[in-house]
Amino acid sequence: MDLWTVALVVFFLNVPFGYWRANVEKLSRQWLLAIHIPVPFVIALRIFSGLGWAFYTFPVLVGAFFAGQLSGGLMLRWWKKWARAEVSSCLAMNLLREIRASKVGPVA
Repeated sequence: MDLWTVALVVFFLNVPFGYWRANVEKLSRQWLLAIHIPVPFVIALRIFSGLGWAFYTFPVLVGAFFAGQLSGGLMLRWWKKWARAEVSSCLAMNLLREIRASKVGPVA
């Protein structure tokens, strides 16, 4: 894989973790986990993609990492504003709840 494909995967990997991070207390255990759990996956992706450890790759991948975290946090803020169902820290569960709420109809 090339650098930009890996960066895109890193970005999308971090969106749900940024979503989780934005809904917990800052510097709590969950907050730290939401930031650090994706790191081994990014390292594995870097190794298995054959990208290596060249210096020029670091700004791109670190930027993709933080952009994914930020996007997840912004998504949570938007979701809390517009959701019809209860909002939790899990993006996947919120998607399921919204799908179920849209099938049932508007919430009174």
